Amino acid sequence: MFVSPIGYQSEYEVRTYEIDSHKRMTIPAITRLMQEAAMQNVIRLKLSVWDLEPENISWVLMRKQLHIFRLPVLGEQIQVMTCPAGFERMFTYRDYKVRDKNGKLLAASSSTWLLMDTNTRRMSPIPDHILAFQKQMPPPEECLPRPDGRLPRFEQAQSTKYFEVNWHDLDFNRHLNNTLYIQWLLEPLPALVLEKGMLRQLDINYRAECHWQDQVRAEVQALDEPGQFLHRLSKKEDGKELAVARTKWEG
Repeated sequence: MFVSPIGYQSEYEVRTYEIDSHKRMTIPAITRLMQEAAMQNVIRLKLSVWDLEPENISWVLMRKQLHIFRLPVLGEQIQVMTCPAGFERMFTYRDYKVRDKNGKLLAASSSTWLLMDTNTRRMSPIPDHILAFQKQMPPPEECLPRPDGRLPRFEQAQSTKYFEVNWHDLDFNRHLNNTLYIQWLLEPLPALVLEKGMLRQLDINYRAECHWQDQVRAEVQALDEPGQFLHRLSKKEDGKELAVARTKWEG
């Protein structure tokens, strides 16, 4: 297994506030753990949002695909790894892997990011000093498949829930934390899926920012394929799409 000199990894123990009634780590908890690893990585590389402020650019998460093989349980020791995984035009990629103490893969996630000009709010080219990290990234054969393809069009909501963005839902950019997008998208699922199901795959496309006191609508649509659902998060007042997602469940 290739170990990148610009990657990040840490040991972690699953805590009581991160588990469900089955003592398994929740999906929002495992995505927060991945996000924290990515933040620690860019801080060490001096590529965090604070490091990039003088250039008037900031990272924006566009797409995330998550595969769950087994959810770790209360008290389990796990290892979290993340690494920049390449560039393509104006996009950059990042991989995440979560393993148990024996090195067995528990979860893997690939993600797509871009840089946004904080003045114009438009996509910004990747600066040369960031592109220079390419030579230290893993070779393509060591990287996860990149998020690709369009998600099916959301047609008809079969279940809906509403949320308001509260102060403590915001991240350091004063936007709705991207892990809460995932949490809220999952909430309207049927009770039997939430109580008994096991998430195997999640594919989310982030489309717009969400701010303090925004009213948000989360919707779910069952697909013809058993255990598969489409999800949509939108602003209540104007219907603007904030994110869409597809999930696959077992059980």
